[in-house]
Amino acid sequence: MHLTHKALNFPNPNYHSHGPSHSFNSNPTPNPGLLTLPLNLLSPAKRRRSVLFATKNRGAVQIAVANNHPIVVPPSPSYDYRTFRSAKNVDVSTLGNLCVDIVLNVPQLPPPSFHERKAFMDRLASSPPNKKYWEAGGNCNMAIAAARLGLSCVSIGHVGNEIYGKFLLDVLHDEGIGMVEMSNSTDVVNSSSASIETLLCWVLVDPLQRHGFCSRADFSKEPAFHWMSTLSREVKLAIRNSKVLFCNGYGFDELSPSLLLSAVDYAVDVGTSIFFDPGPRGKSLSTGTSEEQRALDQFLRMSDVLLLTSDEAESLTGLGDPILAGQEFLKRGIRTKWVIIKMGSHGSILITASNIACAPAFKVDVIDTVGCGDSFVAAVAYGYIHNMPLVNTLTIANAVGAATAMGCGAGRNVAKLENVKDLLKSSNISKDTKFWTNVLGKNAIAQEITCLSHMMNGIGNPDNLNHVPYDKVASELLPKLEHPQIPDNVTA
Repeated sequence: MHLTHKALNFPNPNYHSHGPSHSFNSNPTPNPGLLTLPLNLLSPAKRRRSVLFATKNRGAVQIAVANNHPIVVPPSPSYDYRTFRSAKNVDVSTLGNLCVDIVLNVPQLPPPSFHERKAFMDRLASSPPNKKYWEAGGNCNMAIAAARLGLSCVSIGHVGNEIYGKFLLDVLHDEGIGMVEMSNSTDVVNSSSASIETLLCWVLVDPLQRHGFCSRADFSKEPAFHWMSTLSREVKLAIRNSKVLFCNGYGFDELSPSLLLSAVDYAVDVGTSIFFDPGPRGKSLSTGTSEEQRALDQFLRMSDVLLLTSDEAESLTGLGDPILAGQEFLKRGIRTKWVIIKMGSHGSILITASNIACAPAFKVDVIDTVGCGDSFVAAVAYGYIHNMPLVNTLTIANAVGAATAMGCGAGRNVAKLENVKDLLKSSNISKDTKFWTNVLGKNAIAQEITCLSHMMNGIGNPDNLNHVPYDKVASELLPKLEHPQIPDNVTA
């Protein structure tokens, strides 16, 4: 049995009380229709705390969503998803890549040899380390950063029924993030006990602050949860009700290419926008098995938003120029609307069919870069869902990534909202004009270019170059963060 949490007792939708009803009951009565509890009657703080985990109780399935209405799916064998007409109540769902990071200082990083690395990890795992070294990892980073920006989030994935799984569920719950378990009882019965345990990732830091990573997924030819074969009804419901489904390359370490493709196809069918960040796994997937190559190609073609570092973009296109690489992804894509190239300490570029937006990075004292890319993605989703100007989206994404870099580690250490607002108020952005002049001055660019502040003084092509003052962008972003708004529905 997996860890479960009590479900809300849903009242008759026609009942009106003098105040909100949110009592807990572990045995809700299934109803043949769709019931909702108006969580908008609660204070914002109580709304966040009203997020529950998807769970099963007497055959009924509940998913409660922060800032919106809980959804109840009746346990009918003839239930047809095509008849389900709810609004998209979840802002962001993440797919797979749920793990617990064990962050340890070590005198040296693991050796490169396969067998030596395996022996190294086995020694580390021989006894559970002190809980002070545990942290939520993987896609939890993105979900936590998004939730702290005010987005409602659900994590879709697998956690085991042991101390690490309970820890991960507790962290998600405390951050107001829902959880939908991917496995079903048949999957679990037919699997070995070791293969259903929560995935651990050992994050090793040497005296020079260099990072090494290892997990059991590194030492198997099959994905860690290869025994999962189909998307459950609960998973499909979560995808259907999400405005954005986020996936990254590390999902291939856990889930089979065919299962990931099923999620992509279903998201396309139900009008959910797909965000994909191939990360370092992109290069190995591009030369991997035929199934991995086909799945990677489908992600790159069918995603609405692609996010890559400049090195990752070059490895997948063969083009060293980040703008040309972004344009190549747009040409290859079927649904691709945005390609975002992360330029590290320089900032970021967002490329569309008709526009290019550029924003420099914030200057901060970097403590740890783990989780910065995940935090960046969360803020991009925030801008996308709120239909913000492109340069505003990049600016807040750079701020959230920088705020995470100022802390140590990821998980609960990713950017806090107050830190993001402080950075936006500081206006302490890089002014590396030479770098940006080189990036934008290499080619004749037909698209309209929008640049933050005065970072591009002196570059040619003035007719298609627009400068947006930093103060203007900050003045538009800060009120949204001070008074979180209900996002508009994303158009399919």
